[in-house]
Amino acid sequence: MTTLAADGPLVRATVTACGLLALWQVLVLATGAPPYILPAPLEVLTTFADRGRLIAGHAWVTAIEIVLGFAFGALLGAASGIVLASFAGARRWLQPLLVVSQALPVFALAPILVLWLGYGMASKIAMAVLIIYFPVTAAFYDGLRRTDSEVLDVVRLMGASRLELLRLVRIPSALPALGSGLRVAAAVAPIGAVVGEWVGSSAGLGYLMLHANARMQIDLMFASLLTLAAMALVLFWAVDRLARRMVPWQSETYDFARPAAARN
Repeated sequence: MTTLAADGPLVRATVTACGLLALWQVLVLATGAPPYILPAPLEVLTTFADRGRLIAGHAWVTAIEIVLGFAFGALLGAASGIVLASFAGARRWLQPLLVVSQALPVFALAPILVLWLGYGMASKIAMAVLIIYFPVTAAFYDGLRRTDSEVLDVVRLMGASRLELLRLVRIPSALPALGSGLRVAAAVAPIGAVVGEWVGSSAGLGYLMLHANARMQIDLMFASLLTLAAMALVLFWAVDRLARRMVPWQSETYDFARPAAARN
């Protein structure tokens, strides 16, 4: 019978979760915080059991917003990176706009997006796209412009066109940088959706947390927050696997799903 490795991903995740729950319980006991300030882990787990269908329904809405925002933001960011690396005119016009877009507080744009796009999913997806777009664009563009010049010269001597240089040399060499940008984007993707839900929505985990807080249902708020954290971890894990598959030749690519001995 196959047994789980002592340092396998499932065992590590279980031990980490149990350790955090124990630390949480110790903090509740040590501070004597009332439930409306810091509920105990058992109270939150009971809320999961009692109101799981409600949490799952709102989590589904937020998950759709996050996944669509990530997909659109990643595609737009990758396309922008290629345009910036390929055309000097685009760099002169687009780079200042990118800097300005990051200088503006993204959270301050949420009310405007809700006003323009309404209280549905569109405004939350747009918010997620705005947050995801810059790290993907910046990372991919940096990878494209750092392509080994000697390799480019050799391929040019072989008669490759500009498009073939981009497709066969520059993009493959920039995939590790793109993977790094996608990982960063996966970590921040939930922020856009939740902030949009806080500003104006009728569904989603952000909406549920806001209303639970207003009604002093702190156990429900914590349950929603933990659900959002779990969704963020799943997204990061999926993107990390995708990034590793894009660069199978890069053996040093980080893989938190395998034991250290297997990576060496």
